[in-house]
Amino acid sequence: MKQQLFALPVVQTHMLRYLLTLLLFSASLPAAEKPLYDPLKTADSKIVSETFEATDAARNRTLPLRVYLPESTKPCPVILFSHGLGGSRDNNPYLGNHWAKRGYVVVFVQHPGSDESVWKGVPALQRMTAMKKAASLENVIARGQDIPFVITTLSTWNLDKKHPLHGRMNLDAIGMSGHSFGANTTQSVAGQEFPGNKLSFTEPRIDAAVMMSPGPPAIGDPAQAFGNIKIPCLLMTGTKDDSPIGNQTPEDRLKVFPHLQKAPAWQVVFDGATHMDFGQRSLRGQEIKNTRYHQAILALSTAFWDSTLKKNNAATTWLKGKDPRFVLDAKDVWQTNGK
Repeated sequence: MKQQLFALPVVQTHMLRYLLTLLLFSASLPAAEKPLYDPLKTADSKIVSETFEATDAARNRTLPLRVYLPESTKPCPVILFSHGLGGSRDNNPYLGNHWAKRGYVVVFVQHPGSDESVWKGVPALQRMTAMKKAASLENVIARGQDIPFVITTLSTWNLDKKHPLHGRMNLDAIGMSGHSFGANTTQSVAGQEFPGNKLSFTEPRIDAAVMMSPGPPAIGDPAQAFGNIKIPCLLMTGTKDDSPIGNQTPEDRLKVFPHLQKAPAWQVVFDGATHMDFGQRSLRGQEIKNTRYHQAILALSTAFWDSTLKKNNAATTWLKGKDPRFVLDAKDVWQTNGK
């Protein structure tokens, strides 16, 4: 049996360990006390993925959207996702599919000016320069304005009997997430302040936030930048999570969590995880297969969403207890500020 276990791929080994631990723990409890919550469990349901465009006439800006719809036609909580620099609405389908199977409408927002158009068609030797140029204050502002507009557009579509999304969304429960530049966008709309500027993108309709590869402000004190964020936050990074364009180090990623003094917050630091391990493509475009990081990301984020957006008490108990350790390696760091 041991030989068969060690022959399994790494991700299957971690999953098997988690399931065996859960089964053994459950078997030792009376029926009334057995844990009923598993953030990785999904029904064998059909997920529909559709594309839309949201046009902001006032800014002469059209935002491509990809929406993952759960099988249920009842109004479901909404999760928005903002891609990293050079990405698109088609990134990270593993997140969209899993969250949708868990009963969320998941909206991937594409940001013109900092999306895949930055590098597509550009000679290879010039791509890095183009990417650095796109990581600009102009695009920080554009992204910060994109998210409120998308929420307003979703509200309009939700009320429009002729729209495919009519009645599908519970917009009283909205989560915001993103990776890299998308994490910065998430920080902005979650309540980040910008020391030295009078910018503000705080979006009061957002109830919870997940930042993958977060980062400190380019200028100013992180304590001032993040000290007034009040909504629950989950931060994810890795010990090798540097910036592909060279702006941030793995240590920089850790400068957000300590300053979330007014918000319930959790943070995971994956041992050995790189910047690209949160997505499904390497820097050279090769597909990244399902990894142990992906399984942990899905488990932790799902429990967080279920707790904050669905007010699921079992998810809250799971998140605040010892269960997260079962989806993590011994060297992964899992912490909370206890709020």
